[in-house]
Order: sequence, then structure tokens, then C-alpha cells
Amino acid sequence: MYLSSPGNQMHASYLADVPVLLSFALYAPWLDSYQQSFGKVLIDSGAFTEMNSGKKVDGAAYKDWHPRWAGRAEAVAGLDDIRGDWRKSLRNYERYGGFPTFHDSDPPELLDDLIPLARSQGRGWIGLGLVPPRTGKENWIRSACDRIPPGLHVHGWALREYAHISRIDSADSTNWFRDAWQYRNAMPFLTPAECVEIVVKRYKRWSRVVRDPQEFAGSLLEGLA
Repeated sequence: MYLSSPGNQMHASYLADVPVLLSFALYAPWLDSYQQSFGKVLIDSGAFTEMNSGKKVDGAAYKDWHPRWAGRAEAVAGLDDIRGDWRKSLRNYERYGGFPTFHDSDPPELLDDLIPLARSQGRGWIGLGLVPPRTGKENWIRSACDRIPPGLHVHGWALREYAHISRIDSADSTNWFRDAWQYRNAMPFLTPAECVEIVVKRYKRWSRVVRDPQEFAGSLLEGLA
């Protein structure tokens, strides 16, 4: 589980040895002093930030920036168009590099074109993305996963709730620091730093939970129904 770009140095200090998603759109020079302490690093263009803020990501600048992470990052994500323009996404992948993402708003046949891109320029990674709201879409995710050949790493963008699907190899959380503020509101006797520490510990331990085999089998059958 990759936690999205820390917004300040307090956040960054608590992400030591934690997988972190670093966004080009949100990257600040001070992060250079912290990135060595992070566990795994995944590089993202910031397409989600572009959709929410309206500030366009400079694809050419991203193409110049992401090679600096060669040898450090697990993978580099391509600049996709989250609004649903799959033709624009495809052009961006070819122009600016990075692994492609298949969205539930894309035509189903597009996945056949993205798989070769994932192999050739994505270091064997391919993303899955859902147009919000993301709940109630497990059947689509399972169907997409069934079409992705073994050997490709499947990353679910903001798909923590679907991480129980074994074919999803990694996911990310974009709201982990907002969770800290919810803890702060519920327990005002804690400092903001203590709330961040609790959230990070929760994510670290979440991946180590031993799941009940019967519960897992039940969720699997429900997803296939």
C-alpha cells in the first residue's frame, strides 16, 4: 500500500520505511531530503491532482523529470486523462512514457492495446482506475484482472477497498493524512503528529492481517455472483 505524497515535513518524517507514491504535480524540493528514508517509491504524474485542481500537468516536463528516479522507483506511471478521454491518455503514454492505466470508462477493447505498452515501457506494470464513486465495482475489477496476463504487476489507483483481490499487486491511499485529522477531531487530546503516527501504524499493520479463509471465500463468491 503506497501512501500518497506527504504534504509537509512532519508527514514525511513518519513515512520512514513506508511505500510512498510521489506525485510530480505535488513534488517540492524539500522532499529530496526525505525520499531516501521512504521504503518503496512509486512515481505518479499527478493526473488526479489535475482533475481536482484544474491545474494542467506539463507532460513534457514530467517526461524530463521522471528519469531521475531510475534505479530508485519501482515504476513510473503514465499521464492518463482521468476524465475519460482515452485517446488523450494513449497519446500521453506514447509521448511521455510510463505505464498505462485501464479505466472503467475506457472502451473494453483498449486493454488489448495497453498490455503491450505495459510490457515495453511500463516495466511490467499496468494500472486500474475507477471513475468516482469507486464503490460497488468489484465485478468490473475482477473482469479486467482476468484479462491481464500473468507476469504483469497490477496497481489499483485508490483501490484499497479492493486490495483483497489477489490479482491486485499494489494500491495506494490518497486520503491517509485526512484520516489523521479525523482522529484529531475524535481525540483532541492527541497532537497532530500523534494522529499521523497512528494512521501510518494502521497502514503498516493492515497488510499483515491474517484473513479468515471462510470470509475470503465468501467475498470471492459474492464478487463472482
